[in-house]
Amino acid sequence: MSEAVVSHPTEKRPAAAPGWFRRALDSDLFYSFRRSKITMIAAGVTLLFFLIAIFASVLSVQNPFDPAQLQLMNSRISPLWTADGQSPFLLGTDEQGRDVLSAILYGLRISLLVGVLGVVLSGAIGILLGLTAGYFGGAVDGLIMRIADVQLSFPAILIALLINGIAKSVFGNKLDEMSMLAVLVFAIGLSFWVQYARTVRGSVLVEKNKDYVAAAQLIGLPAPVIMLRHVLPNTTGPILVIATINLALAIITEATLSFLGSGMPETMPSLGTLIRIGNGYLFAGEWWIVAFPGIALAALILSINLLGDWLRDALNPKLR
Repeated sequence: MSEAVVSHPTEKRPAAAPGWFRRALDSDLFYSFRRSKITMIAAGVTLLFFLIAIFASVLSVQNPFDPAQLQLMNSRISPLWTADGQSPFLLGTDEQGRDVLSAILYGLRISLLVGVLGVVLSGAIGILLGLTAGYFGGAVDGLIMRIADVQLSFPAILIALLINGIAKSVFGNKLDEMSMLAVLVFAIGLSFWVQYARTVRGSVLVEKNKDYVAAAQLIGLPAPVIMLRHVLPNTTGPILVIATINLALAIITEATLSFLGSGMPETMPSLGTLIRIGNGYLFAGEWWIVAFPGIALAALILSINLLGDWLRDALNPKLR
């Protein structure tokens, strides 16, 4: 006689992982990610940069944006491992007595904030115009694409410089640090929308002739609902690739503008501003003022670009 199986209602079973999480782990995208060690390293470095930017106030020894915490007696101290190094200035100080490591952490936060917000703005503009051009076609498509063609004839940095110059000529000395940050985001957003618009337009031209769009039109759904709810989700792959690559371009553009003196001021420096400040002391022997912000910027851009290259190949069905 077989023994009865006694159940224990109070026994807790391990909770099953959410369905979306299991699907993500079993996806081709995650499999491709696990196979590429370079991509995993790049993802880790990028995540590290974002984390230290978020927790900059906790990790830094001083607030470099607060003049009350700066002392000129601590200016131009060399890195800690050199003969003239002093604690707690691991990477030395600049001409204002500002800890270089703290300035990098806070400057990284500004650079990432401008880059992310610029990508969000350019993506929103480009996706909206691309959906409109591809779905309606005709004169609307022709007008939007001709504007895009004209903008493509100018480098993005020149467009950003033009918008930045117009803002400064209009507002003059009324621009404070936060206003300058908003101007940079606006300038970068208007400089990179074309790629989104052209890519989304091409995808919409293919998708709008499919049966599900015709069915949505047949039941009387309005055009904005069809575009946003049904057509847009089928274009997310190329959008993610463009956004990742444009994040690096946006950060470089901000750094270039700041290096040229048209970006963030010295009272709230980004990585580009720190490089511009340190460049003036390079030949005086204070190499650390420019070297470490430059290394941080190069490492950030490289890791994001490696992620963008992997994402482009992973989402390309021809390479699977």
